Amino acid sequence: MPLSHPPGDAQADFGEALVVVAGVEQKGHFLCVDLPHSDDCFVVIFPAENTESFCEGRNQAFAYLGGVPRTMLYDNTSIVVAEITGDGERKPTEELRRLKSHYLFDVKFGRPGKGNDKGNVEGLVGYARRNFMVPVPRAASWEELNAELLERCRKRQERKLWGHTETIAERFERDRERLLALPAVFYEACEKRATRVSSQALVRFENNDYSVPVEYGHQRVLLKVFVWEVVINCGSEVVARHRRSYGREEMIFDPLHYLALLEQKTRALDQAAPLEGWALPAEFAELRRQMEARLGKRGRREYVQVLRLLETFSIEEVSAAIRQAQLLQAISFDAVKHLVLCAIEQRPPKLDLENYPHLPAAQVALTRAADYQALMPAGGL
Repeated sequence: MPLSHPPGDAQADFGEALVVVAGVEQKGHFLCVDLPHSDDCFVVIFPAENTESFCEGRNQAFAYLGGVPRTMLYDNTSIVVAEITGDGERKPTEELRRLKSHYLFDVKFGRPGKGNDKGNVEGLVGYARRNFMVPVPRAASWEELNAELLERCRKRQERKLWGHTETIAERFERDRERLLALPAVFYEACEKRATRVSSQALVRFENNDYSVPVEYGHQRVLLKVFVWEVVINCGSEVVARHRRSYGREEMIFDPLHYLALLEQKTRALDQAAPLEGWALPAEFAELRRQMEARLGKRGRREYVQVLRLLETFSIEEVSAAIRQAQLLQAISFDAVKHLVLCAIEQRPPKLDLENYPHLPAAQVALTRAADYQALMPAGGL
């Protein structure tokens, strides 16, 4: 039966395609949102098809459209349907209920195995696979790949499809008039999970471990797992943020999380796994060499204390202070900290040399009147 579609309605579905991201060939899961009245579309790709990508895809689609469709038509995946009862009624998942409550759109479901119920978005999935994913897309990051897809969606708005005298963009204006207003904030598109920090200050999610500061060891925390990020909260405080890993059995460290412990266990400085691969400017290694040469074991601890300045200040500020301390031959934690603060407060440094007994003291003799004779010309008065 030929169908007509009122403005403001949308259909959504996922598709799969091979992509190459950062040199790695892998399967990508792309979300398509189609407005059947105007044939406008939005396509975004993720490393996985899960609840986080489902919700984040809606956020990005609604931002692209500038509003919220009045109805969204879905298939019967476990992300949106918790149960299909005997009379065919769909019970939505709690996540879909929360998403509806936030954006206030209505939901419709296609019949199981009946792709023609949402034929427009099914056609869009095939179109996107043939036109956006061939040849295999290559990008340095997922963000770069999605920027390319967004530009293709915008470019497609200039087309006039068969049977229409208006472009997609011109027909979309009727859709725009029917869209619901965007809320003040986007939906928090994440999976939430309560867990406990291990003795090594690690939190596990999907076979990967993420670090937190060591003072939170053994404490209860709340994970908020977004598509691209893992955020760890203890109470109302955010204690760690990490780039999400889609690998398996990986350990994702933030070196700053372990410096407080390393200050007490300085012998582990060269074997600490969280510091492995930490790319610091060359002046840090030179500072450590000079500190250990002058102060021995105490120098190693002072070097860790310098590293702990990165908990508060940027690496550029600390690096500049280290270079200045090396020029002044004031090789100590106190000197570096003093120089950082002076640079931030825009005041000249004033180092108290009594705090640096290892530095050679300057010997300045008293000046006598006869010493000025060297300034007089020979035979002058």
